[in-house]
Amino acid sequence: MRTPDFIAMSYQEAAARARVMKALGHPVRLLIVDALHKGDRCICELAPQFKIRQPTLSRHINVLRQAGLISERRIGPKLMLHLITPCIVRAFDCALEVVQSDLRRRSRVLEGTKS
Repeated sequence: MRTPDFIAMSYQEAAARARVMKALGHPVRLLIVDALHKGDRCICELAPQFKIRQPTLSRHINVLRQAGLISERRIGPKLMLHLITPCIVRAFDCALEVVQSDLRRRSRVLEGTKS
């Protein structure tokens, strides 16, 4: 079946993008990506920062790794994490704009109902 002209991406492209967005669908994973945007980190540094247990952190890291967002490398006993595609943080800014826009819209609706 042919994709209509008004759809800019194929189903396969949409599915690939959805996998990345789904990987970012948890606050801890957003925090991990944000931390790695500032530079490579040892996994041992992250668990105490997020106040979660190591196995839980490892599961979140695996989701991000499976989506192709982060990579790992060993340096001696340390497991270092690296953000492969730093451009992903631009999506965070876009998400914040959506939230702010929605709050403004909801505020205007509430203001209108007070009258």
